[in-house]
Amino acid sequence: MNMNMGGYANSHYAGIYGVPSNPAMAAGTHFKWDINVAGVNAALGNTYARFPKSLIFHPPDSLEGLKRNRDYFLDTLSTGKQFGWGNMDVMMPSFMYSLDETKSIAFVWRVRAQGNGGGMNTDVANFFANNFPNSQYNNQRFDMEVASGSFHMWNEYDLTYAQIIKDDGMHLLKGGVTLKILNGIAAGYAQVEDASFTMNSATSADIYSGTLKVGYNDGINNWKKPNTSNYKPFTGNWGLGMDIGVVYEWRAEMDGLQGYDDTDWNPEGDDYKMRLGVSITDFGGISYKKVASNTDLSLIASNINPYEIKMRKGEGWQSYYRRLQQYFTPIASDEKFRMNLPTALNVMFDYNIDARFFVNGAAVMSLNSGRYDPSKTYMVSHFTITPRYDGRHFGVYIPIDVNNHTQFDMGAGFRLGPLVIGSNTVLSNLFQKNKNRLDGFVALRLVPMRFGKTLLGCPAAQF
Repeated sequence: MNMNMGGYANSHYAGIYGVPSNPAMAAGTHFKWDINVAGVNAALGNTYARFPKSLIFHPPDSLEGLKRNRDYFLDTLSTGKQFGWGNMDVMMPSFMYSLDETKSIAFVWRVRAQGNGGGMNTDVANFFANNFPNSQYNNQRFDMEVASGSFHMWNEYDLTYAQIIKDDGMHLLKGGVTLKILNGIAAGYAQVEDASFTMNSATSADIYSGTLKVGYNDGINNWKKPNTSNYKPFTGNWGLGMDIGVVYEWRAEMDGLQGYDDTDWNPEGDDYKMRLGVSITDFGGISYKKVASNTDLSLIASNINPYEIKMRKGEGWQSYYRRLQQYFTPIASDEKFRMNLPTALNVMFDYNIDARFFVNGAAVMSLNSGRYDPSKTYMVSHFTITPRYDGRHFGVYIPIDVNNHTQFDMGAGFRLGPLVIGSNTVLSNLFQKNKNRLDGFVALRLVPMRFGKTLLGCPAAQF
């Protein structure tokens, strides 16, 4: 997921948190300035395995000790493909500044990490996940068109310029662009393509076709624990990226809807009846040098022992990969790879009911989640409807979300002065015994705040 934070980023109080999903949101707001102290948005999910609530609060030291149908439950009867994802987006100290009522600039520093995996048919997932090697699958042929995994962690230094392009009183159009200086920390990918195989017995299998494509940099190769110790503010892996967006606002006559008095900065900013936004985010990528031992592999092999290609207890994945190279035929590949950002199309609709109550619709559509390139991260496409209450110093958000894996979620978020906290999944997770996704967000901002006089007849200004 991107940093939409439960519908909050599309609200007229989002300020700097509206910029990552649409840079045009920076222009023509009520905020003369806006400083982010810190913000974190994180999500984890999959379609194949569910875990009981107890595991969330008491995670195991390792996955090896988990027992099926006690510590996890698999969706073995599905007829579709299986996927997994995770991301963390940390907004470091950042600022937005309004040059005047029509033009704004922003500098946003983000530390981002994202992982994606999947594309595997459920029957193949069952083959490997259900007590592999399992004799019940003997003499069955399995076909795996594609299965992939990727991970990317990077710094992002974003410079945004936004301005109002047209304003005739009723119709307002603003545009914005963000230029990104990218600094990569760790990146890697693995993808199996066009594999077909049969397990003849517990000690013999034939692989008729298939290719394994692999690449990772030193940051992955030398990954340490705890995970936070791998963070570096500046490395030698540089890249460029860009966001671009437009926002249209319709400003009908709205008696008493203005939430600010005329002593505030830009009192007419954000006084819209309807808002529509479109943006494309995360163009670009970073080039990395592969670790010297990286090589693609032809997986064709006869009479191979399934136990030999199974990861051993306590074996690190780097050691596992080097051992696999002994059993298969190396294929020459490039010494470098380019890790693409999770490019997405964002569409947002916001309707102002009475200046305190709003309803927002937002769609995030991945533009690079196909097979064509294994070295990428990508968004989980999803659509969210968020009813919200937005007062000057207090807001409530109820995001209702469905993603492209037909998973339904409901969450809650709260804004109290400079603090925003919530989750897109907290309400739906309350009613689910076993879970396969969770998320959360928290942000602390410094913005101009006045608790003094308000205009009579402006109910939004009373809170």
